[in-house]
Amino acid sequence: MKKNVQTILKHVVCILLCLTVVLPFYMVLINSFKNKGEAARMSLALPTEWVFSNYAEVIKKGNLIQGFANSLIYALVATTLGVTLCAMAAFVMCRNRTKLNTFLYYFVLCGLFFPVNYVTLVRVLTALHLNDTRVGIVLVFTSAMIPFCVFTIRNFVISIPVELDEAAVIDGAGPLSLFFKIIMPLLKPTMVTCFILQFMTVWSDFLTPLYLSSKGKLFPMTMAVYQFFGKNKSYWNYIFADIVLTCIPVIIVYMIGQKYIVGGMTSGAVKE
Repeated sequence: MKKNVQTILKHVVCILLCLTVVLPFYMVLINSFKNKGEAARMSLALPTEWVFSNYAEVIKKGNLIQGFANSLIYALVATTLGVTLCAMAAFVMCRNRTKLNTFLYYFVLCGLFFPVNYVTLVRVLTALHLNDTRVGIVLVFTSAMIPFCVFTIRNFVISIPVELDEAAVIDGAGPLSLFFKIIMPLLKPTMVTCFILQFMTVWSDFLTPLYLSSKGKLFPMTMAVYQFFGKNKSYWNYIFADIVLTCIPVIIVYMIGQKYIVGGMTSGAVKE
């Protein structure tokens, strides 16, 4: 009897936790099909009239095609550049354990614990003439992912036998050939994991483009919500539709790479 009560309580807790996650998504999705008045109430009831034209209006008025292109550029370029460079840095730090490399590794890890100071960041980019540019935004996104990627990939590199490096060097492989032809294929699970997680992070980021861009042509999809939210009027039906459209690419990427995320996070956990 006691076990049955415990099982029921566990199921109730799990259901409540699931509802706390599912209900907000349900509310956003349902209200994206309502008219302006109904959406402003933010209720969980089904719409009295399904307004599918909200999505067409959002794409047109919010300039989402340009926003989608910007988000794709930021996420794809920054993530590809960041994961590749972090993999190379993690390999060197792991294999060449000098005092300098050890210091650099722990110095990089500090980035996991300290928040971003956007005031200082804007001043640095302004001094480099990179503020309000796509290059500056990409560099900021790339640098932000360094601590997590280096930490994750280095723990995987430790599990790769050093004998593979020695055999490749004996066969005449140089540093770049050793990394890209021998080591990098072995790092595929953890690199794909880092790529997917960081891609979703960059795509969903709102604060970084908000501080670093003032031109409409630089805005990603996440900032299109400003087109419908103002001091006097708020078109919540369009805002919810914009949120749904912004989340769709992230959901697709996660569904495609789910197996890599699970495998990559556990593949370097056991050392030989």
